Amino acid sequence: MIENILLADSGIGNTRAMMKVLMQIPRIKRSRLTILHVVPSQSTSAVMTERWEKGGKILAEAVNSLGLNPAEVNAILREGEPKDVVGKVADEINADLIVMGSRGLQGLQAIIGNSVSQYVFQLSSRPMLLVKDDLYAIKSIRRILVALDKSDSAKASLDAAIDFARDIEGSEIILVHTISKLSGKLEEVLQDRPENDPVLAEAVSKVRRMGIKYRCLAPAGKPGERICELVDQLNINLLVLGSPDRRPTIAKGLPDLDRLLGGSLSDYIRVYANCPVLLTRIES
Repeated sequence: MIENILLADSGIGNTRAMMKVLMQIPRIKRSRLTILHVVPSQSTSAVMTERWEKGGKILAEAVNSLGLNPAEVNAILREGEPKDVVGKVADEINADLIVMGSRGLQGLQAIIGNSVSQYVFQLSSRPMLLVKDDLYAIKSIRRILVALDKSDSAKASLDAAIDFARDIEGSEIILVHTISKLSGKLEEVLQDRPENDPVLAEAVSKVRRMGIKYRCLAPAGKPGERICELVDQLNINLLVLGSPDRRPTIAKGLPDLDRLLGGSLSDYIRVYANCPVLLTRIES
């Protein structure tokens, strides 16, 4: 259940357009919204004052753009390093969802380019909805693709997709389980009847009980590439992907270098998917 949403607004990109789309969903519209703008520390007080004034205007524009009553929204202006502040505020308000922009930087580019969204995702256990800056049009959510496997995080992603879809009239969930290698006979069977895939069969049963329209696919190939291809082919409006945090407790406060360098499915999807991406997290 999404009750507290944190919108990290930098003043550019598609995050406000994404939030407008989310607010069309009655369940989301009832949630408490916090809008955050972070002002990086400056070398002089004059420049800092100027940035604070600009930050205040950005927050006011966000509230106005979303058609919100200023008295009913929590607008926060903070100074500091954005990638640290976003996570701290998310913890303060106990956010169920962080909505923020992404430049779609990959690997070393994300590190060198100081990618805020990538660092926040690495260091937070909270679900994040990443929206690329000005690279695609934000559309009403109708077709939701859920990338599935046998993990608990994948089950959490299915629950999140259902939570969205059951409140959207005419919505459809596309259940996808990509398999790297299949024998010729098995591939033929799953192409004809993908619901025979045990992973998809369990998901189908759950979606069917909720009365949500669905279809399922079991394509062979590299998961990241196949999922991104399906996003384009099926005109997907939202992609939901589970991403477990497998780091030991002692490393929870440190970025996962392998993921920052693009070694995970979630990082590939974050960079190459041409639609908003909801990354769900559970600690394992």
